[in-house]
Amino acid sequence: MVQLFKNLAAFQQECPVIHKGTQGFNYTYADLSQILTVINPLLKKHNLGFTQLIMEDKIKTILFETKNGELIESFISIPQNVKLNKMNEYQVLGSAITYLRRYALSSILGIVTDKDTDANTGSTQEAKKSVSISDIKKEIAGAKTQDQLVTIYNKYINEFTDGKNPELMQLLTEAKNKLNG
Repeated sequence: MVQLFKNLAAFQQECPVIHKGTQGFNYTYADLSQILTVINPLLKKHNLGFTQLIMEDKIKTILFETKNGELIESFISIPQNVKLNKMNEYQVLGSAITYLRRYALSSILGIVTDKDTDANTGSTQEAKKSVSISDIKKEIAGAKTQDQLVTIYNKYINEFTDGKNPELMQLLTEAKNKLNG
């Protein structure tokens, strides 16, 4: 896999930050078509290709070297039985697949496709203290899509808790349950 990793490193050195500015819930990102527009010529230049397969309840992303066939792969689970207001189950599934494809592809390539707001969303103790349970409840109540709920859940589960705040853990569990119907 030496050649694959050499080509991937060269690709990463040349690939710009891809940030179209598509608006999500409290964040912006590049949509999948914008990512593909930027990366496809660079992948070709560096003898790389990829495919993303749906396999049962997972998306399998395969990155390969086009001349010798070396490859790496990753899997991500597709959430099941998620219900969102005003969306039928096929729309919810399509939304989840697109969302997961975008992030799985960005991850395997090691590229940036959204605005990095980690430093602005609670990485300091002061910021953590400034967010109240009622603020988080308002965010959850205002979420209208699966992407928004996933973002809220991940934001607080990863940055604001270590499992020691039972009230916050309960709130995040409720948000997760809302995702699952």
